Amino acid sequence: MERHRRDSQRQGEDGCTGSDDGASDHGVLSAFLCPITMQLMRDPVVIETGHAYERDAIVRWFKECRVLGRGLCCPITMQVVHRADLRPVLALQDAILEWTDRQDRDELRKACQWLTKDAPEKEAVCALDRVMRGWSKGRAGKHVMRSEGMIPMVASMLKNGSGIVRLQALEALHQFAEEGDEDREAVTKGDTIRTIIKFIDCEDCQERELAVSALCELSKSKLVCAKISELNGAILILGKVAGSKTHNPTMADKADKTLVNLDKCEKNAVQMAENGRLEPLLNLLIEGSPEKQLLMASSLEKIVLSNDLKILVAQRVGSLFAGIVENGSLEAKEVAFKVLEHISANPESAKVLIEESVLHTLFRVLSIDGVNLLPPRLQEAAAAVLCNLVASGVDFGKVPLDGGRTLVSEDIVHSLLHLISNTSPPIQCKLLEFFDKLSTSPETVQSIVSAIKSSGAITNLVQFIESDHQESRIASLKLIYKISFHVDREIAQVFQGSPALLGCLVRATFPNDGNAVEQEAAVQILGNLPKRDRYLTRELMEQGAFKMVARKVLSICRREAGSNINDHSLLEGLVKVLSRITYALRDEPRCIALAREYNLATLFTSLLRLNGLDEVQVISAKALMNFSLESKYLSSTPKFDEPEQRSMLARFGAKPSSIQLCHVHSGICSIRDNFCILQGKAVDRLIHCLNHCNKKVVEAALSALSTLLEDGVEISEGVLVLHRANGIKPIFDIMKENPTGSFQYRVTWAVERILRAEEISKAASADRSLGSALVHAFQHGDSRTRRIAEAALKHIDKIPIFSQIIDKRPSRRGSSMGSMEQIYKLDR
Repeated sequence: MERHRRDSQRQGEDGCTGSDDGASDHGVLSAFLCPITMQLMRDPVVIETGHAYERDAIVRWFKECRVLGRGLCCPITMQVVHRADLRPVLALQDAILEWTDRQDRDELRKACQWLTKDAPEKEAVCALDRVMRGWSKGRAGKHVMRSEGMIPMVASMLKNGSGIVRLQALEALHQFAEEGDEDREAVTKGDTIRTIIKFIDCEDCQERELAVSALCELSKSKLVCAKISELNGAILILGKVAGSKTHNPTMADKADKTLVNLDKCEKNAVQMAENGRLEPLLNLLIEGSPEKQLLMASSLEKIVLSNDLKILVAQRVGSLFAGIVENGSLEAKEVAFKVLEHISANPESAKVLIEESVLHTLFRVLSIDGVNLLPPRLQEAAAAVLCNLVASGVDFGKVPLDGGRTLVSEDIVHSLLHLISNTSPPIQCKLLEFFDKLSTSPETVQSIVSAIKSSGAITNLVQFIESDHQESRIASLKLIYKISFHVDREIAQVFQGSPALLGCLVRATFPNDGNAVEQEAAVQILGNLPKRDRYLTRELMEQGAFKMVARKVLSICRREAGSNINDHSLLEGLVKVLSRITYALRDEPRCIALAREYNLATLFTSLLRLNGLDEVQVISAKALMNFSLESKYLSSTPKFDEPEQRSMLARFGAKPSSIQLCHVHSGICSIRDNFCILQGKAVDRLIHCLNHCNKKVVEAALSALSTLLEDGVEISEGVLVLHRANGIKPIFDIMKENPTGSFQYRVTWAVERILRAEEISKAASADRSLGSALVHAFQHGDSRTRRIAEAALKHIDKIPIFSQIIDKRPSRRGSSMGSMEQIYKLDR
């Protein structure tokens, strides 16, 4: 930029002939020129000889005379001068000034013809140079330029095709703007502001820095500030430049100063806020009249705020809006609620609002004390703000309201539950969302559940499942799902008393409009209902729920077209509902028929492959355990046509070669008909799950495999199956990890059964780690675990055997150690 400035000055010096150096060429009187410098005199003085000189020039002449050692003399006549007195010639000085002013006016007027956007570069630069010299010389030049309207002419040269001309024009405008508001306003006539902003917005533009400086100076006028704000995007562009401090700190600082100047104009407050500078608008909100506050609040409600700005608004005017909500006019309250809903959507700004006691105000206006202060539409708005505040993650059990009460105090919850039952659907929806979000937090869900139980509101909440208002229905489903982990039996009782409600829940599981949120919540509720509730199982069977779920899960597993379910939690819920069948196999023949029809044992086996879906794997392993427990009752005994053949085979202990019998169940088995997990790949996949990092998956897989060692089956064959499938080592490894609780009992039970095989027990007796793990279980387990661990230690000769109570030979008769099937029933 400096290079272009020097170029323009050089060009002006070369192309302009109106400078002082060439004054004689314009008819300058010789009396006005200094005989020494031949320049126009500014401070003429006369010496003893009567000749006039420029003061500085004659002083230097006399000094040189002294230096050369000669007497003082007149430069023109060389006549000796006895005294160095210098007398000002005021008349001559006034005459020179008058002539100079006249010359300047003439030159400025001549320059006007080249002050156009189409002027050639050389003439334009020369004209601008004359203008800047005329402006800098004083009042006369400025008066001429103002009276001749030359300032707008210079501004029009910003559109000149030459970059040198544009740079010089910007410099001139900057000088004009430094003078005062009158000149600033003259500069901005026409579309000058638009052109300057255009230069600022062009990052590669050479005029950018000068344009920012000029606009900063111009913005000192309120009228110019109004013009800047009227230009669409100007404030946004300035904000971008102000934020680039690392790239050009000086330019960024000037842009920021311009914005500060714009802040002072009240008309700019809304537009500044729309571009991220909220302080002017917030100041008007705090200090303005009620009418001004309403206007600013209405504007603020329409602005999309970043999270940082939401926090700023909450800090500055959160309490102000709380006061408006409680004491303002209806129109002001409506606007205040909209602003509060907007800024409370961010958790951090919601926390600030809670600190500003907005929560307390909301409860007072929501009529929880029986005083109806708001019309329904504002009650809905208040409930929406309340929902946002609850979603902030604050522990509301510790946020005081009044009288020692908190948001989750029983009487507060009862009041809101009562309000749900006696208000319009939109408000019901917001309050249901409020309870849903409160129930998400482990710190508050217990208080909510306790209050729901004590109020008996569970029936009313479940009845929303059949509501025609979709938003309320979805909100109630989400809430019921959250609390179903704590009130599953109470929810089941409601469904037992109203099969129609259960039907609505089943239909919500497969909605016609495909609402994924509603479907997922409904599926999860069905999955969380008590699994061994026979009535619900039969009712779900009657309504065809299991068939629909089975088909949906099968379509997911087969990746059929039209299966859009990508949400893992939805698949988990579907599998949970489907596994309910396996808990009623012995009591409900239709469950067995449906399991066979859809080959559910094979389906659950395939679900074990879904790595990353731990809960699906746990549910599937437990379902296979339930199936396997029924296998021994469902396996068919082979029949022989001839009595002689049957007796002969029985005598020699042989079986017909054409019939393949299951060695564990001693019958004809298949995974479809009697759910035998030896068929297919169930055993291999369950053993693979024993190495899972999730202990719940490992425990469920171990429980399923333990059914091969159960009383009533050929235990030795079950051990052999595990041995051939390389499943014994993983079980021993689990034992060595010293699990606790029920897991410790299960693995100890399985290890004891396996160690009944003499070859395995002999090899295991040398495994010190296994012996140490059994000793740990013997010393630290519960009574039943210690008893089984003692038997296992006797198998590997760690404890002497004093009686024949322990049966070392696995058989189908069982033993004194008890059956795992009884434990499974107790656990269920």
